[in-house]
Amino acid sequence: MMTTRFRCLFLLRRRLTSTATATAITTSSVANDKPNPGTSSERLSLIINKLFYERDPDKLAAAFIAASSSYRFRCHHRIYEISVRRLAKCGRPDAVEAILEHHKSFSSDFSREGFGVRLISLYGKAGMPAHAAATFRQLPDLGSPRTVKSFNALLTAYAQSGDLNGLDEAFRDIPASITPNHISYNILIGALCEKGDLEAAMRTVDLMNTNAISLDLITCNTLLHSFYINKPSEVEKIWEMMRENNIEPDSRSFNAKLRWLVAKGRTHEAVEVVDQMKRNGPKPDAFTFNALLKGHIQGGNLEEAKKLFFDFTKNDCSPNQQTFEILIPYLSETGELDWAVRCCYDGMSRRCFVRAPFLQGVVDALVKSSRVEEAKKLVEVCRKNNYSKKSLQMP
Repeated sequence: MMTTRFRCLFLLRRRLTSTATATAITTSSVANDKPNPGTSSERLSLIINKLFYERDPDKLAAAFIAASSSYRFRCHHRIYEISVRRLAKCGRPDAVEAILEHHKSFSSDFSREGFGVRLISLYGKAGMPAHAAATFRQLPDLGSPRTVKSFNALLTAYAQSGDLNGLDEAFRDIPASITPNHISYNILIGALCEKGDLEAAMRTVDLMNTNAISLDLITCNTLLHSFYINKPSEVEKIWEMMRENNIEPDSRSFNAKLRWLVAKGRTHEAVEVVDQMKRNGPKPDAFTFNALLKGHIQGGNLEEAKKLFFDFTKNDCSPNQQTFEILIPYLSETGELDWAVRCCYDGMSRRCFVRAPFLQGVVDALVKSSRVEEAKKLVEVCRKNNYSKKSLQMP
């Protein structure tokens, strides 16, 4: 007898298939992979564009299933991630399952392990690790090889879902044919550090050494970041471990230290670290200067913050989203509205996608200062840059 879960899934698929029949008329030229010459790319782009803007979850799932019968559509990875995330966000794991389980009927695709890895990864992005695990177990039956590549995809799915118990269990029940590599251990260490279990993370490092798997820069940077947050008094052992293993630190290594120094109000020491990086390497990046920028702002040193911002280009860096989100609220609060407005426009021109609440703060400050027309113009430009009426509006 059909269980309740599979009965619900069956009914959903039947409903989606019914809706997909109408959609298939639109997608048939792509699905057959034999459209009129010169129009196939345009038709495929049109279908993908419609999926991108479809907000009804049932219609999205139905149209997706109809379009997926085209091999060329199945090669477009981004629309898969966007659609799965959207369905998961609106609380429709049943629709995610219907879409991805439908893909298991494309047996020829599973001759390449990468197709199975995609399904596992998509289940992870949807926060459905149990489905990711089931897909991993099914790979041999679907005609797909199962190697450390798909195993790492499964570990990532558990990590993305925050299921540390499942991740640990997957590590304990590794198929005999698979040997974990440094990526496998880095995923586990990253999940343990995210949880703040540094003792378990260091035991995993010992396990890597036991299994003759070399540490790499990713391992060490993950540990540095977590130790500076949770156990800064013991972080020196990570730097020592890097020296012993001849692992050269990069800007991310030092950025972890810079963020900690700034958080402790020791901006002058952070400045010294950056000066040392400029002299001896590694080369500072945008995140390096963002850490300093935050330190100067926390210290109320507007002039140093201005100088640093205008020196980004001089230092071969470009401001990013974080730069503007550090700077804009401070400028609004301190009455530096002219510069705050320039930063809003600069962020949009650079496609940095500053989050709407930061821009709303500038709009509100302009209105409060009786600069209503400037506020209206800013909102108008934001609309043209895809900020919705709901996220950004006049007070």
